[in-house]
Parts: sequence; C-alpha cells; structure tokens
Amino acid sequence: MAYINAYQPPPPVKPAYGLHGPVPYDINVAFPLEFAQLETPRLKLVPFIPSIHAAKYHAAIPDPVHFYRYYPFPGIEDPESYLLFMDAFVRQNPYSVLFAIIDKTTPDPDYPEWGGKLAGTIALLNYSPTNLSVEIGVLCVLPTFQRTHVATHAVGTLIKYCFTTPCASQSESGLGLRRAHWYAHPDNESSLRLAARMGLEREGTLRWAWVLPTGKVFGKTPRKTDLLPGPGRDTAIMAMSWEDWEDGAREVVMTQMARME
Repeated sequence: MAYINAYQPPPPVKPAYGLHGPVPYDINVAFPLEFAQLETPRLKLVPFIPSIHAAKYHAAIPDPVHFYRYYPFPGIEDPESYLLFMDAFVRQNPYSVLFAIIDKTTPDPDYPEWGGKLAGTIALLNYSPTNLSVEIGVLCVLPTFQRTHVATHAVGTLIKYCFTTPCASQSESGLGLRRAHWYAHPDNESSLRLAARMGLEREGTLRWAWVLPTGKVFGKTPRKTDLLPGPGRDTAIMAMSWEDWEDGAREVVMTQMARME
C-alpha cells in the first residue's frame, strides 16, 4: 500500500513580547491559587514576575554555572536565556507556575512593598487535574538564604497546599491532590536530603532520562556512536501520596517548619 510522510518540522515560535513577558503579566494558570494559603509567618510565595523580580534574582547569583550545575536545562546560566526558557517551559504551560520566594524576616529597603527580600524560586509543574498530581520543582534558593529556614518553609508550604483538600476548614484550603513528586540529580545530595526531611520517599531512578547540554560536568558519558554529543543524566524520583500525608507526613512537614521558626 502506497503512503507518504509529509511531516515538516514547525518553525520556532517567537513570543510576541519581550523578555519580561506580556503586559500586563499573565501568569496563565489553569488551577486554583490561593495566595493566603501560600504564606507562613516567615515566608510567602508570590508569582515570579520578570519585570519585578528578575534583576534582583540574577544579581544575587555570583556564579551561575555553579548555581545551576545540577540542572539539565540549556543556557539558563545567561539571564536572557533563563527568562526565555522559563516563559516557554513554565508560563506558557497553564498547568505550571513559577513562584518568587519572599523572606519576610529580611526587609528589602529597595522594595519595601514586597514585604521582605527575594530569596529564590520554586514551582508547581505539570499539574494534572486528571490524575490529581503535580511536580514540585525549580527550587533555587539564592546563596545568601541557603542553610536558613527558606527551603524548609517554601517546600513545606507547597506540600501542605498540595494535599489540603479544598475548603478543608475556614482557615485552610488547597488542591486536594493524590500525589506530589520531586525530581533531582542523583548527585544532588542536598536536594535529596531536603526532600527526605520533608517526608518524601525515594521511589527509584529514571536512568538516562536527560541529554544534557555539552559541557555539563555532572553527566554520564554516552556511547561513542551516540546520536547526540551531550552527556546523559539519571533522575532520582522522590514522592509523597495523600496516604503518606494523612499517615504522618503532615506532622513531619509541620514539625520541620516549626523547627525552622
């Protein structure tokens, strides 16, 4: 039987706006976000808006190559490439959202309206209304705020929001998910320790899950006849289910956050 293959790769789509995204900035999120639930006495999560947060964020990273050493994404060490990538990878996906982490314990005299200082980013990625699951990712705590309460409170706040059912009480509401997962480079011990401390369990390893950009140090050498030159990367999977949350993980999260008060 005769047939043809008329496939042609689509041309790259350039966004019809600048590096800082559309004006007014559209976070483009298809699931509920209740920002009153994304705040603790020490920290709050707000939409990462490039025109507001990007300059401060990039200025606080003295060595981007080292800072992003475990990330598989190409070119994000460059501020402009970072913004283009995050727009395509996160903002244009209505089931993902990037947050700015604001540390309420550290005032920013340049931006008092923020209610604190920019401490990094965290995201909800690929939320699935069909499977009631989401990835917690893009946790990038700026160097000044590493080894403080920031990572614990940011992760704990999102985990709590993920598993709290909608309108659980007059004071608490969330997404009511069944699963939240966390992907990490297997060599990123600080990421894996943080996830474990917050109650997520190691489920396994996706071998050769990524082709890394050429030049990445923490990668695996491919075969000599490989189709692509970049090294490979395994991905460790950590996760929490609603059963874990209700069977003690909630207490683990709240204890960790209280310990870092």
